[in-house]
Amino acid sequence: MHFEIVGEIAGAESIATSSGIREIARLRKRYGRARWRKRQGVADIRLPDGEIVRAELHWYEASGIGKREFKIKRFL
Repeated sequence: MHFEIVGEIAGAESIATSSGIREIARLRKRYGRARWRKRQGVADIRLPDGEIVRAELHWYEASGIGKREFKIKRFL
């Protein structure tokens, strides 16, 4: 599902780091070696139909690379 983050992500926290991430090999192959973290937070997002809703998001993040592969985990 395509969406756009509106505003800032609140309550961001790490839920896994390096070897605790199941897809670490794929992340390193695609984006490069780095200290990867899986993070979660809450943000307002704009859906393709223009509706703005609050959702819990998960994503991967690394220093020097940035935030990658956002996923909507649930709508709040």
